[in-house]
Amino acid sequence: MTTSTTRLHLRTDSGQPLAFTPTRFIVGGYTGRDSAAVEHHVDELAAIGVPRPESIPAFYELAVDRLTTEAAIEVDGASTSGEVEPVLLYAGHRYYLTVGSDHTDREIETRSIQLSKAACPKPIASTLIDLGSDPSIVEWDDILARCWVDGDLYQEGNLASVLPIGHLLTAWGRPAADTSELVLFGGTMPLLDGAFRYGEHWRMSLEVPGHAPIEFNYHVTVRSS
Repeated sequence: MTTSTTRLHLRTDSGQPLAFTPTRFIVGGYTGRDSAAVEHHVDELAAIGVPRPESIPAFYELAVDRLTTEAAIEVDGASTSGEVEPVLLYAGHRYYLTVGSDHTDREIETRSIQLSKAACPKPIASTLIDLGSDPSIVEWDDILARCWVDGDLYQEGNLASVLPIGHLLTAWGRPAADTSELVLFGGTMPLLDGAFRYGEHWRMSLEVPGHAPIEFNYHVTVRSS
């Protein structure tokens, strides 16, 4: 899905600039390693009206113009919330890692997961870690992700609870010869209190051993009707 051109101006944590024009954008969902826990989560969501995904893990392709590195986004409804996720980029035959927020409209989610994800911009940090030709070069289980909303810790955990993002490429079914400039959101951990929050100020952090933490903040404004 490439309905428009989006050019992102990024930089590696060693200071190298990267002007990136993605051609495909995929959001992974239900990516937990514990299949029983994933099924329980599916049942919990079904109880509040969220439809069961067609596959587990699930993959939602969105327009690349949903991606942004801006510090402010606008949404159409008051019931939207973010989630911290590792983000894998494939650009110029190299892989890069950063952190992003799968900001989603929770009211629309009860009708369509695909539309709920497409309804909101997807902020990502502008700093990347260069993984070279192999996304498994880092120890995924030791990566720590955190999310705060309006100053309160909302999510915290290491990525041992979710599938390594390189595995998601295989599960998605990406052809070996596919050289599309790709962005893949890798899924998230449970919310600390189990309840969605609809705040204004969001902060995301990804701590990868051997690298400085990647952090970014963004502000959410509800578009006036």
